[in-house]
This record gives sequence, C-alpha cells and structure tokens, in this order.
Amino acid sequence: MTQRVQSRDPRPGDALLPPELRDLSPGELLVTEFFHSIQGESTHAGRPCFFIRLTGCPLRCSYCDTEYAFFEGHRETVESCVRRAEESGCRLVEVTGGEPLAQRGAPALLVALCDRGFEVLLETSGAVDIDRVDPRVKRIVDVKCPSSDMSDRNLHGLARRLRPGDEVKFVIGDRADFDWATRWLEREGRSLADGIPVHFSPTSGRLPPHELAGWILAERLPVRINLQIHKVIWPEADRGV
Repeated sequence: MTQRVQSRDPRPGDALLPPELRDLSPGELLVTEFFHSIQGESTHAGRPCFFIRLTGCPLRCSYCDTEYAFFEGHRETVESCVRRAEESGCRLVEVTGGEPLAQRGAPALLVALCDRGFEVLLETSGAVDIDRVDPRVKRIVDVKCPSSDMSDRNLHGLARRLRPGDEVKFVIGDRADFDWATRWLEREGRSLADGIPVHFSPTSGRLPPHELAGWILAERLPVRINLQIHKVIWPEADRGV
C-alpha cells in the first residue's frame, strides 16, 4: 500500500532539491536510474520503453511512490544518457523523475534524444514551466489534485500551454479530487488543443479502481481511466519498472 509522505514542507520548492544539482556542469545530469520496462501509463501503456529517471523534485506529493528519486543519483552526461538509450535497443524513451525539468540539463537531453530519432515522452508535473521543451517531445502533464497537497503549485493557464501530442493526467485519491478535476476540465477544457487525452488515475492504495470507474461512467466524462499496469505486472517491485 502506498504510504503517505510528509508533503507540507514549509521550504520553497528549490530548497527541496539536492544541492548536487547546483554543482552540475552544462551538459551534466543527476540520474537516479536507467531501466528498460513496460510503459505503465498514458496512451502508450503496454509498450516497451526505456526510462531515464532524473533526480530531484520541488514538490512533495502525499502519495509519492518514488521518494528515492528526491536525492539518490549519479552524474551522467547528456551523451552518456543517449548512449544508454541506444544500447537498450528500444526506440521509445521516457524522461521522468522526480521532476525532470527541475534539472537545467533536461531540455538538452530531450533535444539530443529527439535528434537521434527516438520517440520521446516526458513525465512532468503541472507545477513547472513546460514551454522550453522541444516540440517533438510528447509531454505527459500531471495536474495536481487537492489530496496531493500540491494543487496550489499548479501553473495558471496550463491548459493553454499544451499542444497536440501532449497528455494530461489527474491522480485521484477520493471523491473530492474527482469533483475538483471535473471542475478543472469544465473550466480549462475549452483551452485544450483538440485530441489531447485526459487520464484519471486512482491513487494506489487509496482509491479502488472500480470506484473511480463508476464515477466516470455515472458522470459521462470523456476521460480515460489510467491504471499503472507495471504495478500489475510487477506488484512487489518498488523501482526499476
């Protein structure tokens, strides 16, 4: 079961990042892990994918399942990350975290991966600037609901920044989150580019998927239920999947 973490840290977001990030040279990154797995979420769920998990996050969501990415990491260059992706033999690559855009070298990594012909996904929160991301990258943006304790960090006007190929995700912990996300879509949905998928994902260990599915059906919402299928395949694994 997902454990509730201490999310209400009084420090500003940048103060929650590991100090090592300030010492990185241009073209360097702090990487928590590389792994080849099955993509568990988004419209790409079920596809083999090579993951590059970057270290550091300025948020502290109550349900975070990758707290080890807050501080663990080793130095890599953009080129060494691309080389690891090429060695994997997989053409779908996701850059994730933590919050990958907390590292100044992340945009350069995304550009380099695209230049080498990879199909590139970026898993990012709704709390950081996504405008500097290469337009070839498919951005999967996690808009924070109230139970995350981070909903006040969501950027204003986020929906207008999204473009075709991007996706939006809401992690739903309870009925209040569901209603909040529904209101967000009613308010912001008209600003979304045509065809952007919207995912509602039940918080692991808090909300049974059948309850969320029932709410979606009852409200006739044009959204997708998003289950973390990697956790179905490897239920005991807490990293590397």
